[in-house]
Amino acid sequence: MLYAVCNPAAASGHARKTGEMIHAMLNERGIIHRMLWTEGPGHATDLSRQAALDGAETILSIGGDGTALEVAKGLLGTNCALGVIPAGTGNDFIKTLALPREPAAALDFILSHPARPTDIGEINGQIFLNEIGTGFDVSVLDHAAKAKKYVRGILPYFYGVVRTLFRFHSIPLTYSADGGEPVATDAFVVGAANGGVIGGGIVIAPEAKADDGLLDVVIVGKIQGRRLLNRLIGLMKGNILTFPETTHFRAASVSFSVPGGRINVDGEIVEMKTVQARILPGALLIHR
Repeated sequence: MLYAVCNPAAASGHARKTGEMIHAMLNERGIIHRMLWTEGPGHATDLSRQAALDGAETILSIGGDGTALEVAKGLLGTNCALGVIPAGTGNDFIKTLALPREPAAALDFILSHPARPTDIGEINGQIFLNEIGTGFDVSVLDHAAKAKKYVRGILPYFYGVVRTLFRFHSIPLTYSADGGEPVATDAFVVGAANGGVIGGGIVIAPEAKADDGLLDVVIVGKIQGRRLLNRLIGLMKGNILTFPETTHFRAASVSFSVPGGRINVDGEIVEMKTVQARILPGALLIHR
């Protein structure tokens, strides 16, 4: 049986209309389903876990990346599949999976494509779908959160990038990959990615794949002030791996620590003094 979990608060409340539209489309096609509405943070996980226990074969996540992550948490360890209906602000994870960006097209895709094993990440015991990072992107999210009250889509993130560009400085970083020797450096951007896109369209890891069993780790070192604008343009064009300041490698696990310990986990800021991240190959079924 098909279930749909909708976060009506996503995209400043616009996701409710998307949920109602998907509900109507399923009714028009005579597809038996149950529509579930979240009431607050974490509720999507509880609803999804119970739906999986009740025999759901697929659960549609109607919302943004945060909603998809909450649903995924409820499905971990089950045979129930995730179908992503993008209705949030950034909708970044679907870009790595090359899924339709329009909700109606996404529903058609899910109904016509079987679920396949897909990698997910784990950070300090909790899962993530897309990317974890710190540095520049954390500052961007701080500013974007304020702008979301006034504008939608990629504009809050663009605002965040511009504000951060002239205020952010590199941070001291110590990292280790696959249990190797620790490396100390100064970093402007730190990312460990299962998916390649963050911040509503910033390509942080152009070569990331969600089915290769590895994290793409991208570290951009200290950038001289006169080069910041050029690097920003290159970042928006997806050229981050061409920067002379960039270190890129793939690993099954990575650990790092930074002062302050504020980590971006799929678009949410989490306080963590040290990070232990690893890939969980094929741990989640996703229609893709």
